[in-house]
Amino acid sequence: MSLLEAIRANDGAAEYLAWPGEFDPSRCYGHVEEVVLASGAELEVVAKDGAGGTYFLCGAGGEERPVLYADSEGGAALLAVGVPELVRLLLAVPWWRDCPGLTVEESAAAAEEYLEEEPGLYADRDAAAAALGLEVPTAAEALARLREVAFGLGASYALLNAEEGGAYRQLLAP
Repeated sequence: MSLLEAIRANDGAAEYLAWPGEFDPSRCYGHVEEVVLASGAELEVVAKDGAGGTYFLCGAGGEERPVLYADSEGGAALLAVGVPELVRLLLAVPWWRDCPGLTVEESAAAAEEYLEEEPGLYADRDAAAAALGLEVPTAAEALARLREVAFGLGASYALLNAEEGGAYRQLLAP
């Protein structure tokens, strides 16, 4: 069973990843506009978030392909190399969007806000990770890997509006 299938089959993991992770693989419809990779490689929608953003697998292959996220406002970022790496990121720092500098301090501040609203968040996260057979990295490890992927490999995954050809802006700042 693939990790995406495992998520869909486990209500607790699916619920945690849908919120606060903003990753819902039960929703796989198209992006808000037609998009293509500048390289011409294939894009496959694998999940949506609650605000119109889309998660794509890039290129040919299975769940080991790079994962690109595009928001509904013209921003995009390569987040992970493979679905397992993406899910570990979302387990560790589901608030990655609230960490523009990708720092541990930003993550801690965001975590504090989330925990005020959802005091059982870490217990839910740990249950989701266990159900999926994944280890949760530390916030520092997850953010370091996100930085490495987004600013290393990310340049090779420029997302373009298919009609106008304009490039999406980088969601993350180095």
